[in-house]
Amino acid sequence: MKPAFDFDRALVEKYDRPGPRYTSYPTAPQFHQAFAVDDYRRAASDSNLAAVPKPLSVYIHIPFCKSLCYYCACNKIITQKTHRAVEYLTYLKREIVMQAALFDSTRKLTQLHLGGGTPTYLTREQLADLMDCLHQAFDMDDSDDHEFSIEVDPRTISTEQIQSLRQLGFNRLSFGVQDFDPDVQAAVNRQQSEEQIYALVAAAREAQFKSISVDLIYGLPLQTVNSFDVTLGKIIALRPDRIAAYSYAHLPELVRAQRLIRPADMPPPERKLELLELTIRRLTEAGYVYIGMDHFALPDDELARARTHGTLQRNFQGYSTHADCDLIGLGVSSIGKVGDSYSQSVKEISQYYARIDQGLLPVHRGYRLSADDLLRREVISDLMCHGRIDFAKFEAGHGICFTEYFSDSLAQLDEHVRDGLLQIHSDKLVLLPQGHLMMRSAAMAFDAYLGGEQKGRFSRTV
Repeated sequence: MKPAFDFDRALVEKYDRPGPRYTSYPTAPQFHQAFAVDDYRRAASDSNLAAVPKPLSVYIHIPFCKSLCYYCACNKIITQKTHRAVEYLTYLKREIVMQAALFDSTRKLTQLHLGGGTPTYLTREQLADLMDCLHQAFDMDDSDDHEFSIEVDPRTISTEQIQSLRQLGFNRLSFGVQDFDPDVQAAVNRQQSEEQIYALVAAAREAQFKSISVDLIYGLPLQTVNSFDVTLGKIIALRPDRIAAYSYAHLPELVRAQRLIRPADMPPPERKLELLELTIRRLTEAGYVYIGMDHFALPDDELARARTHGTLQRNFQGYSTHADCDLIGLGVSSIGKVGDSYSQSVKEISQYYARIDQGLLPVHRGYRLSADDLLRREVISDLMCHGRIDFAKFEAGHGICFTEYFSDSLAQLDEHVRDGLLQIHSDKLVLLPQGHLMMRSAAMAFDAYLGGEQKGRFSRTV
């Protein structure tokens, strides 16, 4: 299968600049501590009063890892002391009860995602205990139409435990592979054999998981085009339903763990573009559909079907096929999206425990969206998920003249138009095939906060 577009390296390099990933809008740098627990409670109450309350989604952050991956910028705690997980689960279950009390018991919980850290740091018994607590607190969707996913570190789980995850209700798995090359693995302190991965994926297929995803990272130390080509070949042979190929953001001044990577081992900037070009070519030639951002899926996967049918969604975990939900964040540093608000919990585990002990939700900061925020969020979502913006939809839904309201934004895209990335018509904006790779750059034109009070560091957009 020929790629949907020709990889123009000069054009990609031109638009490869820092920018948000838009898993939310406004983005996290806009969150502030003036948004407190009372604001969160009010948002939850308002969400219950909607004409048709949304289904519920839960994200649970498990912060523990047994070893340090040098590239990782996630909020994690490196420890071999498994009793720390026992203590954490005690507090997590207390938060589940507190959170569930805020939402009508008739609202169905249709999405669940366990991230980290390493969710499979927990034992089978601990995960079963956690799922029991969720079932007691929420009206869980027990049909297999739900989307219950968990991130898996292959070094922490056996093939038997894969079957246990399926029995607990999980129907989607994401395996962290990153790279099969042993030199690259050693450089980032994440050694795992390809035999482990192959056995676990086979076990997941036998257990009839609905979607099996593999995460890769390009731009890691010691990676070469030839070495990553070998990794891609092995992944293609494995044939997971979905592949996420993330660009490594090397920010040792912000991420302490990355200081353990030898500067001399880092590939030059032009190597990353070569690796990206290779990844897109190999995966699309192998029959994978380019969904957007870093995501690829087989044509019969529900993610690819959702893209075709215009039902693709985007949330904090990336692309999704399920309808928009109110997202409840549980655990240290987790982020939620309830009603017209975002909220984030405290990042330090000691603070998390202290808040729960005081009978308080661990909300640390958040944001309530204005009418302009809601409009721009919807515009950016349509661009990121569907590759087009139909002006009439927003004019009818928000009472605006699109071209007048967004005249500055559309003017910022003149260069994108000249470079063949998108077309602007009288009634719509459409990404061209080449533009899908640079969609984050196009979305930035509709961000009211960039260039103003926006703070924080973003990864590069390609």
